[in-house]
Amino acid sequence: MSDCILQVRHLMMHFGGIKALNDVNLEVQRGSITALIGPNGAGKTTVFNCLTGFYRATGGSIMLNAHTRATDVIQILGQKITFADLVNPLHLGSRIYYKMFGGTHLVNRAGLARTFQNIRLFREMSVIENLLVAQHMQVNRNLIAGILNTRGYRHAENQALDRAFYWLELVEMTDCANRLAGTLSYGQQRRLEIARAMCTGPEIICLDEPAAGLNPAETRALSRIVRLLRQQHGVTVLLIEHDMGMVMEISDRIIVLNHGYVIAQGTPQEIRSDASVIAAYLGTDEEETTE
Repeated sequence: MSDCILQVRHLMMHFGGIKALNDVNLEVQRGSITALIGPNGAGKTTVFNCLTGFYRATGGSIMLNAHTRATDVIQILGQKITFADLVNPLHLGSRIYYKMFGGTHLVNRAGLARTFQNIRLFREMSVIENLLVAQHMQVNRNLIAGILNTRGYRHAENQALDRAFYWLELVEMTDCANRLAGTLSYGQQRRLEIARAMCTGPEIICLDEPAAGLNPAETRALSRIVRLLRQQHGVTVLLIEHDMGMVMEISDRIIVLNHGYVIAQGTPQEIRSDASVIAAYLGTDEEETTE
C-alpha cells in the first residue's frame, strides 16, 4: 500500500462562471496530521466537499488508497445523464445505478469520513443512538433476524454498542451516553461528531474547523484527541482550521489555499515564514513582505 493515502491532481470545481477551485494539487501521507488553511473564501470546504462526495468535481482526479484498495472518488459518484445516455440502455442503466447507489456513503465505505463546519448531529436522538446510526452498514439489518432476535443479530448489536462506547471513551463522553445530542454543550457536540465519524471505521478523517467556537481548554482537549487518533489508531487526519496555534502545534504538514489555488505547502516552520502565506492572510502585496 502506498505511503500516500490521498492524492489530488488538477482538481477543479466550477459553479457556473465561478471558479471555486483551480488546478488544486495535494497529497496526504498515511499516518500524518495535515492541515488545510487559508483565508475565508479560499475554497477549503469546497475541497472537503469534493473529497467526500458532496460535490462532484468539475475536473481532475481524487485517488483514495484505503482499505487495501485504490478508489477513484470522482468515478464512484457517477456521471451526469446526457441525451446520448437516453438512446443507449446500457449507459442509461449505469448512470441511474450511480445516481441511486453512488455518492457520499460509497466514499465513506472506501475509508474516508468527515465532520462538518456546521454541526450535523441528530439532535433529538441520544448520544449513543447517534453512534449506532453511524454503524448501519456494519450491523445485521435482516428483518427476520431482528424479529426472531437471533444469536447473530444480538452479537452484531452488542458489537455496535461496544464500538460506540469505545469511541465515547476516547472523546471523554461516556457519562453523556443517554443524553439527547441537542442538549450537549457546543464543545461536546464537536467531540461527538468525531466519535460518530470514527464509528464508520475510516482510515482517514477530514475535520472541518473542529476547534471553531471552542475555548482554550476545549481546544487543548481536541488537540489531544486528534493526536490519539493518529498515535493509537493509525488514522490519518486532514483538517481545516483557523486556530493557527493548534495548527502549528499538531500538524506534520500544512497546505495553504487562496482563491482556489494552492499557494504553499510545507512544514509548520516553512509555512510560518512563507511570504505568499503572509501576504494572503494580511492582505499585503507579496513584494512588500519580501522587502
